[in-house]
Amino acid sequence: MYRGERVSGGSKGEVGSVDRNRINETLDKQLEQSSPSTLRAINGKDKSANAHLMGKHPPDHHCDSRSASLPKANASEDESETDSEESDVSGSDADDTSWISWFCNLLGNEFFCEVDDDYIQDDFNLCGLSSQVPYYDYALDLILDVESHEEQNELVESAAEMLYGLIHARYILTSKGMAAMLDKYKNYDFGRCPRVYCCGQPCLPVGQSDIPRASTVKIYCPRH
Repeated sequence: MYRGERVSGGSKGEVGSVDRNRINETLDKQLEQSSPSTLRAINGKDKSANAHLMGKHPPDHHCDSRSASLPKANASEDESETDSEESDVSGSDADDTSWISWFCNLLGNEFFCEVDDDYIQDDFNLCGLSSQVPYYDYALDLILDVESHEEQNELVESAAEMLYGLIHARYILTSKGMAAMLDKYKNYDFGRCPRVYCCGQPCLPVGQSDIPRASTVKIYCPRH
């Protein structure tokens, strides 16, 4: 009895092993005939299944994208804060700029130097200018940044420009004014002579009349 059972059990095992070999061969043939895309899909499924069995979870791409976007958002907020701070600083600098500095830095006003406030505040230096300039008091207040006048703004600005030109003509005859004009002369602010034989000689501005708007400024070359 025992021998018969052993023999029968051995025969069943051999049959089972033969069937498994046949199944494996057929699977291998099917895999060889299948396309590479199906192989990749099968491999991917096997890898995900193995990872699930091993207790490993695949990385969550949504979480990574969110975490990666967070520092960018913080960087944009920091940039906006720095831009606002720079705009505040530039606005404060623009507010602190005096009218004289603003006027001298305008395009076309390179020949003007900045007149000292002490010279303008001395009434003796401005003797006789009140009769030549309209809106004299308003224009003088605008030059000295005393107070702003909203009414007749354009007229006051033109009067202030005219008054500053007359004050400037007197100021450059003083020692401080001559020193300021000498610095501009050395920096070639008045231009160079275009003649070849002058070898880039710096020029000087010359006014032909003391009457406002009677004639334009001329350029003089000392080497002629």
